[in-house]
Amino acid sequence: MSTITREKVILVTGASSGIGEATVRLLADRRHRLVIGARRTDRLKTLADALNAEGGQVHYRALDVTQHEDMQAFVDFALQTHDRIDVIVNNAGVMPLSPMASLKIDEWDRMIDVNIRGVLYGVAAVLPTMQRQGSGQIINVSSIGGLSVVPTAAVYCATKYAVRALSDGLRQENDKLRVTCVYPGVVESELADTITDPAAAKAMESYRQIALKPEAIATAIAHVIDQPADVDTSEIVVRPTASQ
Repeated sequence: MSTITREKVILVTGASSGIGEATVRLLADRRHRLVIGARRTDRLKTLADALNAEGGQVHYRALDVTQHEDMQAFVDFALQTHDRIDVIVNNAGVMPLSPMASLKIDEWDRMIDVNIRGVLYGVAAVLPTMQRQGSGQIINVSSIGGLSVVPTAAVYCATKYAVRALSDGLRQENDKLRVTCVYPGVVESELADTITDPAAAKAMESYRQIALKPEAIATAIAHVIDQPADVDTSEIVVRPTASQ
């Protein structure tokens, strides 16, 4: 395992698969102390056990980011365990794409709850601690869907545009905290498994042909974290070279 100049206490949501899991693996390899959360605690336990067996420092807790009290309890658990919070990676997200005419309102609500409220609750839970510390870093995972809109993705893109706006507003309001918005291009993950609309699912198959591995996004997140304290990478876009 590699070394860093100072280990950090890092919280990661949506850590049971995809970008979240890859990020946890890389940051644990760099000897950071991780507190990870997701709904699927069986996967979290397997991940934490494997990394701890390799010398990592990983604690896990069940987390539903759509519940403010649950997010606060997750952050409180991290504080009780480590006495500080250096970084939170608000990564949890869902992507059930569909044309707006399909009127999948339940899926719209779910995207709003996870993709927007989940980020807001993460920010709200850590902000008092970071302000008290006089330091901290909030990394919000948006999407290239937060930079441009495509058919079947209007509501999803709206939620990711919201993450972009929240991140930049938070950055402007704080001169001691680092705030980064990450825009992944198409990535191999379970996000597409939530698509119930047949046309949207078919279209996603072509996008997936050039998909990045989640480790590419994890590397970008680790790069942002490892910058000096006076350097804030406010935005970072990571997309396949072959994409338009």
